[in-house]
Amino acid sequence: MTKFKLMLMAAAIAVPGTIAAGSASAQVSGIAVANPEQAIANSKAWTAARAQIQSTYKTQLDQANARRNAIQAELQPLVTAYQTAARAPGASEASLRPQAQAIQTKQQAAQQELTRLTQPAQRAEAYAIEQISAKLNDAVQAAVRARNVSLLLRPEAALFAQPAADITSSITAELDKSVPSVGITPPANWQPGGQGQQGAAPAPAAQPQGR
Repeated sequence: MTKFKLMLMAAAIAVPGTIAAGSASAQVSGIAVANPEQAIANSKAWTAARAQIQSTYKTQLDQANARRNAIQAELQPLVTAYQTAARAPGASEASLRPQAQAIQTKQQAAQQELTRLTQPAQRAEAYAIEQISAKLNDAVQAAVRARNVSLLLRPEAALFAQPAADITSSITAELDKSVPSVGITPPANWQPGGQGQQGAAPAPAAQPQGR
């Protein structure tokens, strides 16, 4: 599961009571399914925001990608050497520990460096998604009313559903109406989840989709 999907899930979870997670009898009418994360991801506001973020933070993201590739090249010989040593006669956990620790230390340092490079873009993504997710509940309710839905499930909660039962695109359409665009520059004191604290549980910070 990508970090981006985790962020979308956090945003959707922050809106209570919109999509049930239980099961329902096939005899019940008015049942539909919807994927709230996908509804947000397909929205025009997110598509535009993501393009703007990739442009605004292109230098940092390009640096992160270059460093990621370089780090992988630096780590590969260490990993190969460790694997060779592990196959050698008499190899033990104690004898392999220094190599394993060296690899782990380098991985941790690399992760810190990559986090520092991508943090501005991560923050912008979280801010954009939070603005869209703030309208998710209203969008779900509007789609439910328009389709006369009495019970809305996540796709994974339904054993089977006809394609026509999926109203994800209807929710996206409602989002496009209510939040056609969002900003990508959060206020200086903004924290992920802060916008949803008044009406819902806060969404935890997350990282952007791998590029």
